[in-house]
Amino acid sequence: MTDTSNSQQTAAEARTPFDFAKWWDRVGILVVLAGLVLFMALVAPNFTRVDNLLNILRAISINAILAAGMTFVILTGGIDLSVGSTVAVSGVVAVLAAISGVPAPLALLIGVASGALCGLVNGALSAYLALAPFIVTLGTMTFLRGLAYTLTEGRPIVSSTLSFKALGSGYFLGIPIPVYVMIAVYVAAWYALERTRFGRHVYAVGGNPKAARLAGVKVNRILTSVYVIAGACAGLAGLIFAARVISAQPTAGEGYELDAIAAVVLGGTALAGGRGRIIGTLIGSVILGVLTTGLILLNVPFFTQLLIKGAVIIFAVSIDSLKQRPQIFTAWRKK
Repeated sequence: MTDTSNSQQTAAEARTPFDFAKWWDRVGILVVLAGLVLFMALVAPNFTRVDNLLNILRAISINAILAAGMTFVILTGGIDLSVGSTVAVSGVVAVLAAISGVPAPLALLIGVASGALCGLVNGALSAYLALAPFIVTLGTMTFLRGLAYTLTEGRPIVSSTLSFKALGSGYFLGIPIPVYVMIAVYVAAWYALERTRFGRHVYAVGGNPKAARLAGVKVNRILTSVYVIAGACAGLAGLIFAARVISAQPTAGEGYELDAIAAVVLGGTALAGGRGRIIGTLIGSVILGVLTTGLILLNVPFFTQLLIKGAVIIFAVSIDSLKQRPQIFTAWRKK
């Protein structure tokens, strides 16, 4: 009797496919992060110094904030290629407002609002006109980059007395202020996705928009909202960038959209939508930040860094593909 039950249990285990998606989300990404940190601590000079770790956190903050907004978009099955250009436009608008005498809090609000407006355009075109998000955001990416160059007349606008420069270079209790902003963004994003009806609707739209619409979810409104959130996060990231370099840079944010997407996918969010967690995005952002800083400390040439970053993006997309195809592991176990 015991032999029969054991054989039945073994057969049941053999029939149970290995859930790579669950393993990666719970264990795999943490293993990658721990291994990367250990490697950099061993080979990169001064990697474990406190000041370097604080610089890593400061550097991570911009991409992490971008990735937080991108998570909302990807959870609905969309994509936003314009966040890098939104970083530039928001920073330029805020700096120009501050230079013209607008109080710092209002200048910051204007910068975030300009990012949210960019997101609203993306969301409205994608949701209400049923245009492909990839094409829409590709177009707005180019348009917004041109707008940043137009507003600055193609050159940086430097202001050594920028009223909100503490946002990018200030400290509070020994911790860079951008780190506090990043934490606040992730706490708010976690609460919105995990504890509110809006969050449940985001997952529902990403899982099956037709079923969500039949269930009474206002799909178009949700789709528009996630792009507004992504735009606002990009606007906030743009303010931090502008405050760090105390200037309006029309080239700010170039390539940031790829880093944000890579962080989201590395963190376990499916490109097809409907599955993912915001904490995974934060871990993915930390992985990219540690990798970038470590490569700089190792004096790796910039063009080689691009090669490695490209490989990481391919790796992230490959992981997402494997998560969507559990039959690969079922076939492997049968061999």
